[in-house]
Amino acid sequence: MSTATTSFFEPASVTSSGRPVLHQAEVECHLLSSVDLEPEPTTTANSLDFPALKSGLVILTTYRLLWLPSNVTTDNSNPIAIPLSSVTHIFSTKKSIKSMFHSPRIRFQVSIHSRSVVVTLVIRGKGDVDVFLTKFWDCWRGRAWEIGKDSGGGSSSGSVPASGSVSGGGLYSSDGAVRLVGVSGILRKEQEMWESTDKSLQEAFHDLNALMRKAKEMVILAEKMRQKLLSGSSSQSSSGNDEEMGSKEEMQDWLLSVGIVSPVTKESAGAMYHQQLSRQLADFVRIPLEKAGGMINLIDIYCLFNRARGTELISPEDLLQACSLWEKFDVPVMLRKFDSGVKVIQNKSHSDEEVFARIKNLVSKPEALRSGITASDAAMTLGIAPAMAKEHLLTAESKGLLCRDISPDGFRFFINLFPEIISDDIHLVKDHGIYSLWIKSR
Repeated sequence: MSTATTSFFEPASVTSSGRPVLHQAEVECHLLSSVDLEPEPTTTANSLDFPALKSGLVILTTYRLLWLPSNVTTDNSNPIAIPLSSVTHIFSTKKSIKSMFHSPRIRFQVSIHSRSVVVTLVIRGKGDVDVFLTKFWDCWRGRAWEIGKDSGGGSSSGSVPASGSVSGGGLYSSDGAVRLVGVSGILRKEQEMWESTDKSLQEAFHDLNALMRKAKEMVILAEKMRQKLLSGSSSQSSSGNDEEMGSKEEMQDWLLSVGIVSPVTKESAGAMYHQQLSRQLADFVRIPLEKAGGMINLIDIYCLFNRARGTELISPEDLLQACSLWEKFDVPVMLRKFDSGVKVIQNKSHSDEEVFARIKNLVSKPEALRSGITASDAAMTLGIAPAMAKEHLLTAESKGLLCRDISPDGFRFFINLFPEIISDDIHLVKDHGIYSLWIKSR
């Protein structure tokens, strides 16, 4: 990217999976793929002319308009951000016969540091341009970047009764008004009841909106605290207080359950839904994988991810499709399927050899040499779920490291002694090795 472009537009940060790093309280609104960013030539002295940016992903948020290259890792272009606060005008689109034969275009003017340029978005991919333009207008007019912390508006404490108390009997009420009877009275009562219900609903929704605003602030605060805890735990020495570390991990778990500030939805991502969901999922699983030792069951991730998304739930098919797209992206996680059919998510840096070494140390203990180990024993040693531990044991068996004994009590795994037995003299016992330890433990 040229110096003119980088000096005029802000650089945008992205995660390791290619997702944009959003500011606090910033929410994604819409995405468009295969979009060119072109300047409109002008002869004005204070205007700016920058080279066109080709075939990128445009993400509209409540604060910025982001342009990301189609491949962040290999493309020479860098991600940029255009603050909506610098947009001075959005031109209306004109429907004409000529516009039917070329790609849709959206024009808007940007002014930064007394320099301005008319930017044209050329949409060459699939996407609803009218919906994008409508949301562009809404985000620009909403000016969410100027809205600070909402001060809770006080509501009137007094409540007015819907109707006055009525004395029993007669054509007149206690305040002297004529009491309506018959059909008119029934209709009047129905109207008063509806007015009372409507007023109660308005008060309830007013309180609900205030609660939602506070909840949004709490999510932002929780995200900040979680980032501080993560940065603090990485810089802390290994000789720290265990109780303090435990409380920090508990606080981190609680903050993690608060949720994702801006989850990817079908409404905002459109045709790019599964691709963006895949990238966001790759960012999300980083912390659960660290806690689970580099591998976690797909069902557990489904529950954790949906809990973090709140009301924007996804289906198991969406999750599986998002995981399968990791092969196309340069992300540090992958989907793995065991021989038994169990699917897990693991780090690409995860090594089975390290797990096998820990299992071998476990089955080489005297008690394990006598009675073997179960999946629960391996789960306690590896710090993972028993179902995952069983898959590791079966994989170790297929590698020739273990032997399996099937009994009414279930599976028990033993160290494989056959490689140490000499076929010419099966009764020969060496003075060293696992076979010798097994003989001594009997």
